Amino acid sequence: MSVLVIDVCWQVFSRYVLQDPSSFTDELARYLLIWLSLLGAAYVTGKDEHIAIDLLSKKMNATANVVLKNSLVLFFSLSVLVFGGIYLVTTMLALEQLSATLQIPMGYIYLVIPLSGFIMCYYSVANLISFFKEGRD
Repeated sequence: MSVLVIDVCWQVFSRYVLQDPSSFTDELARYLLIWLSLLGAAYVTGKDEHIAIDLLSKKMNATANVVLKNSLVLFFSLSVLVFGGIYLVTTMLALEQLSATLQIPMGYIYLVIPLSGFIMCYYSVANLISFFKEGRD
């Protein structure tokens, strides 16, 4: 996050003070924000503090609620983020597509998708295991 703040501050400084905007800072800020958002989503999944619509969960007991919530997160993370992300990364690396300004392979930029998916899967399984361990003790 500090790299993102420094990058944006440099962009503002170079644009308005030096009157010569830096060409790479906009693209770097965009990619850093994507990485920060997806890794932040994985982090809050581990803390079990993600945003949720509780319309259905209010009508279920605690066990069903925890199982359903973590199962849905696990299914989405595995199917969309992990499998879809791996497909996207391998496709972008095979196509050798580069980012416009930074000239970084886009596969490396998209690598955060399956990475955050793996982390979310891990936390979903860990949350389920800890819930059932605490319930038995």
